[in-house]
Amino acid sequence: MIKVNNLSKSYGEKEALQGISFGVKEGEIFGFLGPNGAGKTTTLKILTGQLAADGGWAKIMGFDVGKDTNQLHAYIGVVPEETNLYERLTVKQNLDLFCRLYGCSTEQTDYYLDQIGMTQDKNTQVKKLSKGMKQKVLLIRALLHNPKILFLDEPTSGLDPASAETIHKILLELNSEGKTILLTSHNMEEVDKLCHNVAFLNQGQIVEAGSPVELKLEHSTRRMRVLIDEGDGLVSKELDMDGEESGAILSQWMTDNKVRSIHSCEPTLADIFVKVTGREFS
Repeated sequence: MIKVNNLSKSYGEKEALQGISFGVKEGEIFGFLGPNGAGKTTTLKILTGQLAADGGWAKIMGFDVGKDTNQLHAYIGVVPEETNLYERLTVKQNLDLFCRLYGCSTEQTDYYLDQIGMTQDKNTQVKKLSKGMKQKVLLIRALLHNPKILFLDEPTSGLDPASAETIHKILLELNSEGKTILLTSHNMEEVDKLCHNVAFLNQGQIVEAGSPVELKLEHSTRRMRVLIDEGDGLVSKELDMDGEESGAILSQWMTDNKVRSIHSCEPTLADIFVKVTGREFS
């Protein structure tokens, strides 16, 4: 669905992308994870035809993103990080305008407003909406022409937890319907929750890639943390999963009804990022 090979981009002396390569399968949610300035937005702008690469190539559904931009736009939907709606127009006026630009029926506007629960807000001026509601409008706008692929740049940046959860639910539903989604984020939990595969982008380079589960297992220390009741209080104990005595110890604790919780000690995506880059995620 998406193939990227040795993609590079510089702004003056700053190398934003240093020859990155990756692929995204049809029906997949793929996440670019990295701090601000890592090259995430630059990658999305190149893939959506907003920016020309200095080297390498990228293809989406067989289209060359540098040469076939006009044909490609019919198959992709883009949700930018910054809101670029017409503030003085109503929600419906914004969406109907986009329908006319893409030559699709304005009936799509009412359909998606209903799907996302914003029918009652369709005649509200955009400037009166919360950031979370504006993000929903941007998502609807990206869906009006029924694209096969969605590109989302920090889709929940600055949103409250409830609004972010709503966006997550919508994205998972769209993916279950067959949409391929590529998103950027610096929110580790968001990427862990949504993505089938992720790539860590740091200073213009992909430093690690794979599924969240695979990455956590690969970098795991294979230890478990057990919370046990000693009678006079709760105590946290650690056991080596490969230790010869660990099974017997855990079995005895469970026989004695001491175990209150068991947690594997696999690292978070943030822990892995620090390990492979040597820098804090910020």
